[in-house]
Amino acid sequence: MVTIFMLSDDILLFFSHLHCLGCTPKYHIVYLVIPPPMSTQTKYVYVFSSSKTEGEASMKNLLGGKGANLAEMCRLGIVVPPGFTITTEACTEYTQKGKKHVLNLIKAEVQQSVALIESEMGKKFGDNADPLLLSVRSGARASMPGMMDTILNLGINDEAVEGLARKTGNERFAWDSYRRFVQMYGDVVMGLKPVSKEDHDPFEVIIDMLKAEKRVKLDTDLEADDLRELVQRFKALIRARLGRDFPTDPWEQLWGSVMAVFESWNNDRARVYRELNEIPESWGTAVNVQAMVFGNLGNSSATGVAFTRDAGTGEDLFNGEFLVNAQGEDVVAGIRTPQQITLEGSHRWAQLACISEEERRSQYPSLEEIMPEVYQQLVHAETTLENHYKDMQDVEFTIQEGKLWMLQTRNGKRTGAAMVRIAMEMLRQGMIDEKTALMRVGPDRLDELLHPIFDTEALKDARVLARGLPASPGAATGQIVFFADEAEEWAKKGHSVILVRLETSPEDLRGMSVAKGILTARGGMTSHAAVVARGMGKCCVSGAGAIHVDYKNHTMTIEGQTWHEGDWISLNGSTGEVYEGQITTMEAALSGDFGELMQLADKYRRMEVRANADTPEEAAIARKFGATGIGLCRTEHMFFEGERIIAVREMILADDETGRRKALAKLLPMQRGDFEGLFREMNGLPVTIRLLDPPLHEFVPQDEDNQQAMAREMKVSLGKIKMRVEELHEFNPMMGHRGCRLGITYPEITEMQTRAIIEAALNMKVKGMDVRAEIMVPLVGTVREFNAQAEVISRTAESVFAERGERIQFLIGTMIETPRAALIADSVGKQAEFFSFGTNDLTQLTLGFSRDDAGKFLPHYLKKGIYERDPFQSIDQQGVGLLVQMAVQKGRAVRKDIELGICGEHGGDPASVEFFHRTGLDYVSCSPFRVPIARLAATQAAIRELK
Repeated sequence: MVTIFMLSDDILLFFSHLHCLGCTPKYHIVYLVIPPPMSTQTKYVYVFSSSKTEGEASMKNLLGGKGANLAEMCRLGIVVPPGFTITTEACTEYTQKGKKHVLNLIKAEVQQSVALIESEMGKKFGDNADPLLLSVRSGARASMPGMMDTILNLGINDEAVEGLARKTGNERFAWDSYRRFVQMYGDVVMGLKPVSKEDHDPFEVIIDMLKAEKRVKLDTDLEADDLRELVQRFKALIRARLGRDFPTDPWEQLWGSVMAVFESWNNDRARVYRELNEIPESWGTAVNVQAMVFGNLGNSSATGVAFTRDAGTGEDLFNGEFLVNAQGEDVVAGIRTPQQITLEGSHRWAQLACISEEERRSQYPSLEEIMPEVYQQLVHAETTLENHYKDMQDVEFTIQEGKLWMLQTRNGKRTGAAMVRIAMEMLRQGMIDEKTALMRVGPDRLDELLHPIFDTEALKDARVLARGLPASPGAATGQIVFFADEAEEWAKKGHSVILVRLETSPEDLRGMSVAKGILTARGGMTSHAAVVARGMGKCCVSGAGAIHVDYKNHTMTIEGQTWHEGDWISLNGSTGEVYEGQITTMEAALSGDFGELMQLADKYRRMEVRANADTPEEAAIARKFGATGIGLCRTEHMFFEGERIIAVREMILADDETGRRKALAKLLPMQRGDFEGLFREMNGLPVTIRLLDPPLHEFVPQDEDNQQAMAREMKVSLGKIKMRVEELHEFNPMMGHRGCRLGITYPEITEMQTRAIIEAALNMKVKGMDVRAEIMVPLVGTVREFNAQAEVISRTAESVFAERGERIQFLIGTMIETPRAALIADSVGKQAEFFSFGTNDLTQLTLGFSRDDAGKFLPHYLKKGIYERDPFQSIDQQGVGLLVQMAVQKGRAVRKDIELGICGEHGGDPASVEFFHRTGLDYVSCSPFRVPIARLAATQAAIRELK
């Protein structure tokens, strides 16, 4: 008997045929049913609706933030217009292979998904009698508000608009919907752009012309026939400028819109936003297609934007804005004054705007007052969403003839102050745990809380020019500029600028990013200016209605008084006030929720955070912000003031050692006093003092006028000055006579500095201070260099101890800032008691980039993706970082208790801090104002490691 495993129906038929012919083969058949192979076809379209939803919140990378959250809202039972999401993978295919390829990939799935929307809404796409209209929106993984493109009312044409008018009984609504669609499609898909600043929006220019002809002020004053006329003029403009007709086929409109959204992933403003927020180009965007719902179908319809908590302050207060009889873009565009959703918000707004209660109730009532049932539904939805996501939500909604539809939810953009408050309050409310609260705050966003605010005394005498809405907190003083490109130009020249606009648009992003503050005449708390400013951490006052902006003449007028480009004003983004002139500021304080957050951070942090500080004042600031010592004191910074520079120059001009020692003797008490101040401020904490590092040419003038002044001051001839300057000249000073090379050539410099350090330490010890001094030898490349300087340091210290009859403990270490020092770190580590990585010079010497000259090419490198980040701002982990890791391993291999830190500017960069944590450093050191940022970044690195 033979057992045969049958794998094919053909083989089975063969044996069955033999049996039928009378054959009796001795076999036993076991038939294995092999399922057909699974389809390997990639799914590019995911639907969401009340009856069928394929995505969920965890699929953000594939569906983008908007698409994933739309699906999640459907799963939560929240009423959402049905639709579908085309994945980010399709965007990648579009970028790599083009429109035709992507259309073949998605066409069938999109057609099936449109059929689902038709079924849900009871309307037909392309039906002229009762058309289903669609919206097409972008949706990347990370929120990019206003940076990419949107199309609304898609599917309408000359026939469908008539059907829509008959079906709704509202001819004006139908033609307004058509007008909006032609305007959006003509701009976004067909590419009709301005040809000059005066032609800032060609369609708006036509609208303004028609309003002038009709002698009306507002868009809402235009009648149905006027809107019909606008549609015809818009189409004629498109035909005249682009040489082709506006498309009328709904499917052609849909494909064009989808591809335009993919294309907008790489538009200029999206690229700028990605650069500012470090969003990878490779992510791509998803496209969300939804059934249109209409907030402009009369007074029972509305549209709005809301936040589950205050995005500016973090207060646990539901708030937002809406407009009756409007579509979504009207709210954020600031063309009409929006109304507040809550009664509480409405009262606060009226108080800021100096509007009476009677005027508020009659002209700007809250949604809570005019649609109480819908308001309660909205409150239920926002509460459900915040409780589900456990984070502050930014939601968009439309009310169509009394029915609430939720259009979007996402984690809301917020100021640094709000970020901290929301995290700590949610922790206290039991919504999140300690680690989640710490991970909720972006370390760089703390920067907003660390810089000066307006001096309260100075504000008493400040003249208030106007009041708007406190759209993004902070203080800003600058010169008025009216256009984004001019703001860039002024900022490049070193000016502080305030960008003043009627309202901002995504095209203004570059100018907004360089401005100190943003002021708009129109718009509310959810306008483009407000949302983007909060995301950037920029001070912003929006909706200052008393301001009249004249772009043509570059002027701003308030109550008959005119301010010109270049005039100074100040903005208080916390109160919404606009002041005349410059106002002095005061230091911020680390207190309240901010202080609690930092205390909590220290609970989980492993790595210490020191500060780079050269003066007692800087040391005091660093300690206030929680620094655990000074990681770098640059002694040369102490040499440039007053009589000090004279003594330094005497040393440089000296003909022999005797002359140099005479000049250094004048510097000794000055240096000693400086170090006493640092030890006093850092009582009980380590102070790392770097010996003189820069080349001597930096202490003498290079131009003849200043050389003559120096000659008179030093009472020597100009010729001697010029001769010494020429002797000190180097072709590449960064790699020349500097660092330990100075101390080896002129050991008397090292002796003076060591004596100043040790004497200062002993003086502070007598006063009861706990002094922890660390003396750092810069720029070593060989063990012999370090040993030569260490011998001078030790000998000088012993001499002082003998003179004083008392001692202190101190460390002698080195700065690892040359590649060779990293490579021989085991040899150096046998002698040095600590390493401090000087990553500024280590980056220059490893990459072969001059930091001073890299600006000529590095921006192009970053734009082309040759480097993902500026290596002088964030550590080059694969190159420079590898040297750091090697040196750490070598140093610890020969000295287990060696102290390891980093004092380059990378110590304040969160991404670099995380790398240094993984590498096993004991501390990072950064500027005083970045200490809290580094503390939180180090904490988050530790939490990620625990996960």
